[in-house]
Amino acid sequence: MKKVLLAAAAAAAIGIALPAAAQNVAIVNGKPVPKARVDLLSQQLAKAGRQVPPEMQAQLKDEVIAREIFMQEASKRGLDASDDFKNQMELARQTILIRELFADYQKNNPVTDAEIKGEYDKFVAANGGKEYKARHILVEKEDEAKAVIANLKKGQKFEDLAKKQSKDPGSGTNGGDLDWATAASYVPEFAEAMIKLKKGETTAAPVKSQFGWHVIRVDDIREAQLPKLEEVRPQIAQQLQQQKLAAFQENLRKSAKVE
Repeated sequence: MKKVLLAAAAAAAIGIALPAAAQNVAIVNGKPVPKARVDLLSQQLAKAGRQVPPEMQAQLKDEVIAREIFMQEASKRGLDASDDFKNQMELARQTILIRELFADYQKNNPVTDAEIKGEYDKFVAANGGKEYKARHILVEKEDEAKAVIANLKKGQKFEDLAKKQSKDPGSGTNGGDLDWATAASYVPEFAEAMIKLKKGETTAAPVKSQFGWHVIRVDDIREAQLPKLEEVRPQIAQQLQQQKLAAFQENLRKSAKVE
C-alpha cells in the first residue's frame, strides 16, 4: 500500500512539473530558456515572408539557445550596462516603434480598387495614342546633318550612316534604332518633328534639340501597346501605398509643434 501511495504521489508530482518544463526548450547555466522565444522568432520570420516548415524548428531552437549563451556572456562582462549598449537599445526602440506606426497606418488605410483603377486610367490617358518606331542620326553641327540628308537622297542607307556618324551611343550602333515609343518620350523639338512624318518618311531638314542636330526617320506607327490593368495592379498598389505613407508622414511633421 505504501508503494502504491508513493507511486501515486510521484505521478502527481510529475503531472504538476511537466507543464512548466514543457514551456522551456532548454536550461542554460541554470537559467530557463522559454519556448516562447522560439515561437517569437518563428513569427518574425513568417512576418518577413520566410516560410518556417516543421523541420526548421530544431534550427530555431538551436538559434535561441545560442543567443541565450551569448547574452549571458555579454551580461557577465557588463556589456549590457555600457552607455553604448543603452544608446543602441534606444535607437532600436525608436526604429521598431516607428515601423509599427507605419504598419498600423497602412493596415487601417489600404489602397482601394477604385484608387488603383483611377491611377491606371491616368496612366492610360498620359501614355495612350500612337507609338512610333523611329530612327535618328545625331550630329553636333547643322551642316553635318544637312550632309547626312544629302547622302540619304543619293541612296545611302540610313542605318549605315547612323553607325558611322551618329553621336548617340545608345542607338548609333543599332543603325539609329530607337525602338517603339510615344512622342512624349522625346524632347519637344524631336517629338514635334517626328509626329509630322508618315511611315517611311525622313525629316527634310535637320531638327535641333539640346543634344545637337537630328535627322529622323519613322519606320512604323501603331496604337500604343499598354499593359492591362491586372498586369500592373501590384506595381500601382505599391506606388499608391508609398504615396499615402509619405503624405501621412508629411502631415505629422506639419502638425507637430517643433520649437
